Amino acid sequence: MPVSGDSVIMPPARLRKREEFLAVRRGDKRRGRLFLLEVLDRADTAPPRVGFTVTKKVGNAVVRNRVRRRLKEAVRVDAARDMAAGHDYVIVGREDVLTAPFAQLADELSRRIRQRR
Repeated sequence: MPVSGDSVIMPPARLRKREEFLAVRRGDKRRGRLFLLEVLDRADTAPPRVGFTVTKKVGNAVVRNRVRRRLKEAVRVDAARDMAAGHDYVIVGREDVLTAPFAQLADELSRRIRQRR
């Protein structure tokens, strides 16, 4: 329940199927030190969708899951409000996500999502 008039931000829907992830690869790529953000404009008005992936080059399953959890939390806390309707986002995490301060991670993610090309 919102407190003192705060608006509730619905979390974006999740990308779950391989075909959905592969479709986003055709879109815009925004590279950064902490992650790669791939964005696809679906040209509809449906809510945004997001997917997370971390390659085996980053580390074992424990490390990959920690990276994924930090990225999910950054989206939940900060970046979900910047996601545009009708867009799909895939966030490919890098190992530096674990050592970056959370505020820096959330700010960079929001900035990259808002970025227009």
